[in-house]
Amino acid sequence: MRAVLTWRDKVEQCIYDLAFKPDGTQLILAAGNRLLVYDTSDGTLLQPLKGHKDTVYCVAYAKDGKRFASGSADKSVIIWTSKLEGILKYTHNDSIQCVSYNPVTHQLASCSSSDFGLWSPEQKSVTKYKSSSKITCCSWTNDGQYLALGMFNGVISIRNKNGEEKVKIERPGGSLSPIWSICWNPSSRWESFWMNREHKDAEEVIDNRYFQEIPSTLKSAVYSSQGSEAEEEEPEEEDDSLRDNNSEDHNDILAVADWGQKLSFYQLSGKQIMRERSLNFDPCCVSYFTKGEYILLGGSDKQVSLFTKDGVRLGTVGEQNSWVWTCRVKPDSNYVVVGCQDGTISFYQLIFSTVHGLYKDRYAYRDSMTDVIVQHLITEQKVRIKCKELVKKIAIYKNRLAIQLPEKILIYELYSSDSSDMHYRVKEKMVKKFECNLLVVCSNHIILCQEKRLQCLSFSGVKEREWQMESLIRYIKVIGGPPGREGLLVGLKNGQILKIFVDNLFAIVLLKQATAVRCLDMSASRNKLAVVDENDTCLVYDVHTKELLFQESNANSVAWNTQCEDMLCFSGGGYLNIKASTFPVHQQKLQGFVVGFHGSKIFCLHVFSMSAVEVPQSAPMYQYLDRKMFKEAYQIACLGVTDTDWRELAMEALEGLEFETAKKAFTRVQDLRYLELISSIEERKKRGETNNDLFLADVFSYQGKFHEAAKLYKKSGHENLALDMYTDLRMFEYAKDFLGSGDPKETKMLITKQADWARNINEPKAAVEMYISAGEHVKAIELSGDHGWVDMLIDIARKLDKAEREPLLLCAHYFKKLDNPGYAAETYLKMGDLKSLVQLHVETQCWDEAFALGEKHPEFKDDIYVPYAQWLAENDRFEEAQKAFHKAGRQGEAVRVLEQLTHNAVVESRFNDAAYYYWMLSMQCLEIAQADPAQQDLMVGKFHHFQHLAELYHGYHAIQRYTEEPFSFHLPETLFNISRFLLHSLTKDTPLGISKVNTLFTLAKQSKALGAYKLARHAYDKLQGLKIPARFQKSIELGSLTIRSKPFHDSEELVPLCYRCSTNNPLLNNLGTVCINCRQPFVFSASSYEVLHLVEFYLEEGITDEEAVSLIDLEAPRHKRENKWQEVTSSNAQMLRLEETQDSTGDDDPFTAKLSFEQGGSEFVPIVVSRSVLRSMSRRDVLIKRWPPPLRWQYFRSLLPDAPITMCPSCFQMFHSEDYELLVLQHTCCPYCRRRIDDSGP
Repeated sequence: MRAVLTWRDKVEQCIYDLAFKPDGTQLILAAGNRLLVYDTSDGTLLQPLKGHKDTVYCVAYAKDGKRFASGSADKSVIIWTSKLEGILKYTHNDSIQCVSYNPVTHQLASCSSSDFGLWSPEQKSVTKYKSSSKITCCSWTNDGQYLALGMFNGVISIRNKNGEEKVKIERPGGSLSPIWSICWNPSSRWESFWMNREHKDAEEVIDNRYFQEIPSTLKSAVYSSQGSEAEEEEPEEEDDSLRDNNSEDHNDILAVADWGQKLSFYQLSGKQIMRERSLNFDPCCVSYFTKGEYILLGGSDKQVSLFTKDGVRLGTVGEQNSWVWTCRVKPDSNYVVVGCQDGTISFYQLIFSTVHGLYKDRYAYRDSMTDVIVQHLITEQKVRIKCKELVKKIAIYKNRLAIQLPEKILIYELYSSDSSDMHYRVKEKMVKKFECNLLVVCSNHIILCQEKRLQCLSFSGVKEREWQMESLIRYIKVIGGPPGREGLLVGLKNGQILKIFVDNLFAIVLLKQATAVRCLDMSASRNKLAVVDENDTCLVYDVHTKELLFQESNANSVAWNTQCEDMLCFSGGGYLNIKASTFPVHQQKLQGFVVGFHGSKIFCLHVFSMSAVEVPQSAPMYQYLDRKMFKEAYQIACLGVTDTDWRELAMEALEGLEFETAKKAFTRVQDLRYLELISSIEERKKRGETNNDLFLADVFSYQGKFHEAAKLYKKSGHENLALDMYTDLRMFEYAKDFLGSGDPKETKMLITKQADWARNINEPKAAVEMYISAGEHVKAIELSGDHGWVDMLIDIARKLDKAEREPLLLCAHYFKKLDNPGYAAETYLKMGDLKSLVQLHVETQCWDEAFALGEKHPEFKDDIYVPYAQWLAENDRFEEAQKAFHKAGRQGEAVRVLEQLTHNAVVESRFNDAAYYYWMLSMQCLEIAQADPAQQDLMVGKFHHFQHLAELYHGYHAIQRYTEEPFSFHLPETLFNISRFLLHSLTKDTPLGISKVNTLFTLAKQSKALGAYKLARHAYDKLQGLKIPARFQKSIELGSLTIRSKPFHDSEELVPLCYRCSTNNPLLNNLGTVCINCRQPFVFSASSYEVLHLVEFYLEEGITDEEAVSLIDLEAPRHKRENKWQEVTSSNAQMLRLEETQDSTGDDDPFTAKLSFEQGGSEFVPIVVSRSVLRSMSRRDVLIKRWPPPLRWQYFRSLLPDAPITMCPSCFQMFHSEDYELLVLQHTCCPYCRRRIDDSGP
């Protein structure tokens, strides 16, 4: 930093205070009893202002620039406009010491020896407040909320804008240290970052606004590096008493200068922060730069000193001949004005020089005079190192960083060898004052440049070597080397260029030129040297031959590319110039100085900022490509070019048959297609192929240069490859030129491919015609079928020979798919494929056609009826499905369908359907037994079981309706008989769905109603042991009680009679449905379930069923019976006996005689009749159940011929004739087997 005097003036009176107009164009000075207005640009006195009667002590300008105020020893304050006109005057009781405008509200504070006042433009009045001591200075905070007052007794009072005291700071010196000047930092929010850095929880309270340009991942590194440096360098500043976690207090920092010769800093809360600085003189004024980064301080030492915002002294602005009473900075500039006791006014410009260092992609530079920022130019990472002293020189090399301070040199090193690491720590301290023009750091040494002399010092400060040059050293640079043996490139004013090794005392002269050196750089291989001289000429030499290779004008700096030997760049005249090898220079606009060239990045210093500029290396790459220098072009491309440039390089190398370079370039752009081509060519070369024309033809075909490729194919004798290429490209007209001498196979292949192409471009009809002409019928059929062209399909099918099964089958497939079964049938008939035709009829559900075909070809019966039955079942026509299965001979499926139907009917409480299905099941079992002798016994057993279940469910249907429905459809006697029948039949397991509770409940109710009280009581007792539904509970409990009041016997009218032995059977029969006397099974009516007057008889051995029927049909005449009464008299009684007698020629009925003869015994003895008995029977008295084999027929004799009985010819169930006729009229079918009355057979 240096100060340049811009202008100076002198007046006769002492300059106590001064103020700049906010725009910086005018300067107001307090000189004697006048105000002097100067033009700041050249120091011209514009106008003196008179208005005070005594010495003017203070002056202040409002922030908006509309008015300013002055205070005088005459106890008055005058407010002036920007047009230099006084508009208002008010007074205090004592002389005015200081004035200050609120930066926000423009409220004016004026302070005297005994009080202070606040004047507001809106109120037009002054509010005054008493003070306990003389007020010497005042300052408003940045937000205008608080006013700080410095007093002669050493106290600082902080007031709000209403004048109320909020904070009082009593300093240790008291009245021995009067406060003479105070000032708030105008940008102290920046200070909060560095204050918070001292907190032990720094990571949590950092003000993130500082890091707008630093990635968040670097914050920890920033803290760590600074923390280590601060801990090493200034441990005395780590004072816990100065820490404060209240970040709000850091928003405003007050600088205080007192005549105890101290500079102190305070927060708004009144707490002292940072270190108190000793001044060694009495300060008279303190002021901040506009942005708050520096402090100006003047006083009894007769000079103005520049300090950092932390209070670190940086240097002297200007030495004067008397006390400095006031000094200020021109707003938003580096100009400083100084007012002295002797009336001198000095106007200085401060020039801050750039202190920086660069090595490859790391750039270190000075910031705020005391800080060093290291910037990674590639990643844009930054780290700040606070040195807290003036930074004089900076040098950086690899992992080393040297910082020269006024009294020492600090050597830093990186924590790790990671190229992106930004974490520095102190390695060595050289505590000694050094004077040098340039500073260079190496791995183990530092190099000091002092005019003509170079000194090499170790990090411990020991001087190891010294070199004396012939002329002034103008440029020095470390060019690398092993640690401790690095090489230095040195340029002198006399044009000499030397290379020095730090471990060698002797310098090596590389070359000598006539002009002074400004900038130097050596190529990566150390073979070429670039020099910029004082005439702005860039010269490039061969180091070994000393030959001048070329020179360019308008250069101010030069740099070789660290990754490419033959490329350098130089800047000058607002342009960047890039030169590769001996090619012409490529230019583009660029402001600043080139200081480094790394790959495709050029590091440029413009004013005070370093930036990395991305420069595509396209131009030099194309220069190499023009000369077919593919390897060199590839090296240039590696430095950084666009994807388009990479592809161009790859294509050029491929056409030049430089496959290695092309392979690398295509890998870079990730073009797998060309990589596969190169790989295939390399494989072919390994196999011995050497025809470059063929390789180039492949390349041209890949690039789309088809005609050139075809010419090369033909040239190399591979016309077939040209034909394949054009065919694949659908360029058939060109392909025909390469056809052989009318080869039909090739012609067919070409037509087929042309058809494929027509198909792909959505010209299917043309493709079909081409396929047909090429004989590709399958493809033509597929295409026609996919587009639904039925007419075209049937034309193809009719033209095809019946031996061509595959295309015909495909035609039939598409006909079915397109819902044209007629054409499909025609196609199958043409082929003679009857099985497929049957399947077609089945799939289309054309059952009539299928049945007709099945009649002609019985072998397809199974293929027709099974799907038909499945279709019926799917459409809920299960009974028809069962019949169809049966017809198809699938007895197993038929039985399974019936079983499922039966189960469903039971689950759904459709017991009449269940009875019907069980009857059908029994008949199915009988048919299976008849057809399969091996299963005869099993099926006959199932037949009887299913017949029994059918009878149970048929009867239970009435019980279920009675218990579940509100109205009964049956007579009480019928319900009574059914419930008794079920009770006697359910002696073992109860079938699914049949409820014993419902059965017993019905029996109890009907028994009670008909007078069978004993049976009713028995039923109620049985119910007590069963789980009763809630809906029956009350009725059963009531019935159980009321039945007790009835007599314990049954009505004789209800007692069943055995028609064989004429025995009255009890209503509750332990033997079930047989007579308790003769064990003859009862025959029940299938409607009323009354015991029918039928007796079953059996034929004598040797009598066949046909003979028995013929004997019965004879109907031999019977003898008439005569009845007469006979009186019988005994001693005790007189009786009449009715006797039946036959006439003298005949006997009684043989069957009736058989009944009486066979009665009695505990075992059942069946009635066996002979031929004579059969001849005596009447046909109308005998009912025959004509069961199919293997069952025998059953014969029943009616004992009451006048009471007719009807038997269903299908299910062989017996009914009273009247009941049967009524039921048939109701249902138009048998109520049991559902045989319709118009059916002729069973």
